[in-house]
Amino acid sequence: MTDNVKILDSIKSTDDIKKLSYSELDTLAKEVRELIIDGTSKNGGHIASSLGVVELTIALILAYDFPKDKIIFDVGHQSYAYKILTDRKEAFRGLRSFGGISGFPKRKESPYDSFDTGHSSTSISAGLGMCVARDLKKDKYSVVTVIGDGALTGGMAFEALNNLSNLKSNYVVILNDNEMSISKSSGGLNKALLGVRSSHRYSELKRTLKTELEKTGIGLFLKKVLVTVINIFKQIIASEGMFFENLNINYVGPINGHNIKELKEAILAAKSSEEPVVIHVKTIKGKGYEPAEKDPTLYHGVGPFDKATGKILGDPTVKTYTKVFSNKLVELADKNKNVVTITAAMADGTGLVEFSKKFPDRFFDVGICEQHAVTFSAGLALSGVIPVVCIYSSFLQRAFDQIIHDVCLQNQHVVFAIDRAGLVGADGETHQGIFDISYLRLIPNITILAPKNSFELEKMLEYAITEASGPIAIRYPRGASYNELENKLEPIVSGKSELICDGKGIAFFALGSMVSTAMHLKEKLASKGISPIIVNARFAKPIDFDMVDYVCKKEIYELVVMEEGVLNGGIGQAIEEYVHDKNYQIKVTLITIPDAYVEHGDVSKLREALGINSDSILKKII
Repeated sequence: MTDNVKILDSIKSTDDIKKLSYSELDTLAKEVRELIIDGTSKNGGHIASSLGVVELTIALILAYDFPKDKIIFDVGHQSYAYKILTDRKEAFRGLRSFGGISGFPKRKESPYDSFDTGHSSTSISAGLGMCVARDLKKDKYSVVTVIGDGALTGGMAFEALNNLSNLKSNYVVILNDNEMSISKSSGGLNKALLGVRSSHRYSELKRTLKTELEKTGIGLFLKKVLVTVINIFKQIIASEGMFFENLNINYVGPINGHNIKELKEAILAAKSSEEPVVIHVKTIKGKGYEPAEKDPTLYHGVGPFDKATGKILGDPTVKTYTKVFSNKLVELADKNKNVVTITAAMADGTGLVEFSKKFPDRFFDVGICEQHAVTFSAGLALSGVIPVVCIYSSFLQRAFDQIIHDVCLQNQHVVFAIDRAGLVGADGETHQGIFDISYLRLIPNITILAPKNSFELEKMLEYAITEASGPIAIRYPRGASYNELENKLEPIVSGKSELICDGKGIAFFALGSMVSTAMHLKEKLASKGISPIIVNARFAKPIDFDMVDYVCKKEIYELVVMEEGVLNGGIGQAIEEYVHDKNYQIKVTLITIPDAYVEHGDVSKLREALGINSDSILKKII
């Protein structure tokens, strides 16, 4: 290659990568990092995780034949280099933008993506399913999983590992240890063991020895003795991998995750095994970009930034719902010593960092274990404390059974702080918080609130902790808070909505974030001489049907129910049914998100595409 031509520009297929020398591969890794930094600086994304696995991704491409062979990236945070080196190099600059490629693996996006991911700890289970199907159909392809970013703390990953021990064929699990899930290794003996166990000769010797020993009766005895001796040896010098070995899963590592040659050899050796193998790879999160290396937590998932300085773009003083929640929770916890908080590895994202600093003994990060977080909270509530469970809307759905069985069935006073409710934008289908109203409304005993602005969020949190009893959930959106209507704040009364303004002709019954949309509609309707009724629903459960009666008995011809959630199971359907049953002669228009998965993109563009912004609604009602 000339000095002016990048190696990355010459890559047209994965076969081109396999023709490069190791020095050229190292240069390719640098160029891939440059593109990741450039793309995420414009559109945001999970930069630190992907920067850490560039060499690993190259080594995997050298060792496997994708897309014939199957690869699954757990969560998907680590897939950017893979996207670039498969068939999406040119499209990468549009990462996470409306109409652009996703920040997560998507089967519909590329044949190189074999499984859609976005939530944690699913990869080993999915890969195991593929392996079993492969063996049943007698197909010939390999399956490899890359899991990291703390995903191994998820209970589902452990369930899969337990099941994996029964597999009698090859399956490679790459454990990307970027210091978020597994402790640092130490000692030279472990490295010495690696030199033996990660070679082709070791795998061949182990397989031959097993076959020959089983041919004779004495062989079976010798085999048992040999296995015992090997296990004792490994216990002494390789304790870091004994968790896997005790599950009857071969372990290799730890390996330098930034040495392409060493990685390739270890992967090829594991690939040649007739049994499951876990390869433990040590990587540096944020590798190659100093700001991300210094603060991998900040750059785990980040918005647009100045790539020259690393400075996050946007106004850091903007009051977000998460910040408002954080400040108010600390204030309430200072007054009430029984308040505790629980997060599932999302302390920063859910605004619990300040709480953890001020009340470390009352803060519990349980790892990526939403099911455990909810049942743990039920136990806390049953024992006399007030747990506030802080989980994103899309992640809370993972604990649906625990909410039903362990919290609501026992009517325990657990407060669910549901961040990222509604449309979240660039993270796309797996992260849009559009189902929580519907799935929570199904459950007896629970109360569901949604604030119209940041001031009401504070009042709702105070109400949930100090006045309410039983299970109670508060859902609020991502990003900057709506700060209008500060002076319109009636006391929170159980199951009661708030009449913001009276009028006639048309009424808007809006929940949470849709109140601001209703206020925009009020301004636009004023030019047409229409003064609508606007109701802040406040409660998604129970619904204030007394207010529905009040509105329907006014001089209106249309009732517009607005919510940032899917149609089925929402408040709109319940109100429409109520109006029909009461035989009110009024048209009911439901403004909801269609019952479908919503793609990634800027929230304002998504709202327009879904028909829930003020201009789209205006066209429907005029």
